[in-house]
Amino acid sequence: MKTIIIGGVAGGATCAARLRRLNEQMAITIYEKTGFISYANCGLPYYIGEVITDKRELTLQTPSSFKQRFNVDVFVKHEVLKIDRQQKLVVVRNLVTGEEFNDHYDKLVMATGAKAIRPNILGSELAFCVKTVEDTYAITDYINEHKVEKAVVVGGGFIGVEMVENLVHRGLEVTLVERLEQVISPLDYEMASFLHNELRHKQVNLLLGKELVGLVKEDNDIIVKLKDGEFKTQLVIFALGVRPESDLALNCGLELGLKNSIKVNEYLETSDKDIYACGDVIGIPHWLTKQESLISLAGPANKQARLVADNICGWKRVYLGALGSSIIKVFNLNAAFTGLNEKQLKAEQINYSKIYLSPNNHASYYPGSEALTIKILFELPTYKLLGAEIVGGAGVDKALDVLALAISKNISLLDLNTIDFVYAPPFSSAKNPINMASFIADNLATGQLKQCFIEDLGNLASGAYLLDVRTPKEYALGHVKGFTNIPLDTLRSNTASLPKDKPIYVMCQSALRSYIACAILQGLGYKAYNIAGGYRLYASVYFDALASKKTLPCGMERC
Repeated sequence: MKTIIIGGVAGGATCAARLRRLNEQMAITIYEKTGFISYANCGLPYYIGEVITDKRELTLQTPSSFKQRFNVDVFVKHEVLKIDRQQKLVVVRNLVTGEEFNDHYDKLVMATGAKAIRPNILGSELAFCVKTVEDTYAITDYINEHKVEKAVVVGGGFIGVEMVENLVHRGLEVTLVERLEQVISPLDYEMASFLHNELRHKQVNLLLGKELVGLVKEDNDIIVKLKDGEFKTQLVIFALGVRPESDLALNCGLELGLKNSIKVNEYLETSDKDIYACGDVIGIPHWLTKQESLISLAGPANKQARLVADNICGWKRVYLGALGSSIIKVFNLNAAFTGLNEKQLKAEQINYSKIYLSPNNHASYYPGSEALTIKILFELPTYKLLGAEIVGGAGVDKALDVLALAISKNISLLDLNTIDFVYAPPFSSAKNPINMASFIADNLATGQLKQCFIEDLGNLASGAYLLDVRTPKEYALGHVKGFTNIPLDTLRSNTASLPKDKPIYVMCQSALRSYIACAILQGLGYKAYNIAGGYRLYASVYFDALASKKTLPCGMERC
């Protein structure tokens, strides 16, 4: 039996290695059209940024090492031109010599991945894309040879933001152009605002809501033309996402799905039972909605590749989909998310609510403690977890992984309060953030807590009373217009001045002291509502809107 795999990296190479572990007699061949069979594509921006300095660190396996360890025949710089499904053969071209030949298969695996999007605009050829090791070397060489000082990255997704950070790390003046009003679109806007402020703090020229219409060469510069203006730079990098590399599948008559991805069943079989597919080229079910989705991530690709190998060997393993759990480093911040965001929940017309909390990543008295901003989305009335987003320093990945596990196992947010997590001051807090999130949900479910959100501030009834319970010093440094300052520790002695015939909306820095204030007020017969996320969340949105010269989303001004 012979299996041919088209494409290497996460999908193809993983599948080949698993096949060999399962079957020592099978003939296995990989054809890869680039010069590298297995490389750290997620690490490419960090080589450009000189964080990774040794080229050898990018290549995980070579054709010879793969042959030696797994007895797999690997041919790089070999492109599969055609698939003949009737005769079960592929037509291959050696890209070095130009020679073409046929190769027969019993089973075929399509791990062709995705190709970088290059927009159809004037001067598109003047920009680089970042997809392969060859792209990375070309950008690095160009920066060195032309002594580049200014660069533009078009696209604010993962690769775009990582490229921005690494170009700044190299000492370049960097502009980020993004058509949407935010970077990292899977995050909701208020969470992305923390990243916007961090990017600006690192002197990145952030142009959000701007559309690129063309590039023009002028001497040693490139004129970047936007819909509403233009400016000069020396280097342009497109990071506009990817689309499935499915031309081979289309030309041989395989069924395609979402955005021309290859359609597969639960066994990762294509419409031809002898052809499997995995990785960025296929559409997969979203874990929660079960709808076909494109989730171009290394984690799902590796899992799919393993299952393809298992199923070729007759195991009949089912692939259930992915949540899209992801994380990114943005200078001194990390941002992670899993599941569905608010935009998706509204589009799906799912009845949901949310909570925010801002715990420290470990005991506050232990040196190096950093605040996390956690947003959790859940279904009503079940409190079933639907999504989570976290921004902060160390510990973002740990908390997000727990929530991703809980979502995948259909665990209610209310059930997370009993889990015992490890604790010591350097690692966590005695009140673990995940337990605390569950406690907040329990307070909501029992009616102990009533909340509103910063986007509601502009719509509060004129008859409401607005209360800020931070210290006078905190209040003086900045507060929301219309809020009266009564510090929490003096609240009980000042309740006589508060109206009992009006709702009281309470704010503090992170919504913890305001929750305590609400408990006091409710216990004394007042109608009190905690403003989720607190002034900390409001200020992030406010300063982002101010820097972008946008209308403040929550309506109320800062003083």
